[in-house]
Amino acid sequence: MIETRLLKYFLAIAREQSITRAAESLFLSQPTLSRQMKELEEELGVQLFVRGKRQTLLTEEGVYLRARAQEMMQLMEKTETTLKNSGNVVAGDIYVGYGESPAVAPLMRIYDELHHEHPDIHLRIYSGNAESILERMDKGILDIGLLLGVDRLDKYDYLDLPYADEFGVLMPKDHPLAAKTAVTFDDLKDVPLALPQQAADGQHPTIPAMWKDNDAKNVICTYNLIYNAAFLAEQGTCLVFCLDRLIDTHGARNLAFRPMNPPVTVPAVLVTKKYQTFSPAVRLFLEKVRAWAEKEKAGHLP
Repeated sequence: MIETRLLKYFLAIAREQSITRAAESLFLSQPTLSRQMKELEEELGVQLFVRGKRQTLLTEEGVYLRARAQEMMQLMEKTETTLKNSGNVVAGDIYVGYGESPAVAPLMRIYDELHHEHPDIHLRIYSGNAESILERMDKGILDIGLLLGVDRLDKYDYLDLPYADEFGVLMPKDHPLAAKTAVTFDDLKDVPLALPQQAADGQHPTIPAMWKDNDAKNVICTYNLIYNAAFLAEQGTCLVFCLDRLIDTHGARNLAFRPMNPPVTVPAVLVTKKYQTFSPAVRLFLEKVRAWAEKEKAGHLP
């Protein structure tokens, strides 16, 4: 079994790309660090570094170990923090993965309320798509994920939030379709488009089959986060199929958003792993989110 100390040393070399600089940062001698890494390579039976005169670079096996080592160190840090803060005072870190969605706003307000009540609770946010968030949850790096319109799997618990996001199209303000109050899928058949990667992968059941698996010739770009793709829409390279209210279209930017007709919506859900043991801080946050969701749903009943 690899010692945590060796993983720390390995990551320092990967970061500095130099055994000498890594040794200085670790307060070790260069020969000592070199010997430790040679022993690690012998233990694993692979070469981790390409040692040059000016740089020490990672091999393919080294790149793989770096990714796994970072995850292990994050998980150990998360575990240590939780155990240290398991006393009477509610404290600790809440590790949350958020997809791009305005549904994040009420969750942030809930955390703000929680933080005022318990100042030693801290939020650690990871932003990404559903695939990357679920992967980190499976590895124990994240406690909770906020996802949109995902297929439900038995190994997770789901809390339906009283919120649904609406898809539409981001375009220049002077685009012909901007004159309409809403656009149809027929309107988009022959215009250059950028799609969310999840839509192109067929992970949203409301997305037309013509767009899935990147088969449509007019799909010229896919993206996982909207910020950069919005520049394509602003300069007129293509229209961007995205969720509403993620990009400001009321300021100085040359952007307009038009919803779909008929509407295309996706529900927001909070996802946790089944049978997972949560820290007191995470449990308290989930309790507050659940109470808020139930109150909101009750307020919309006829």
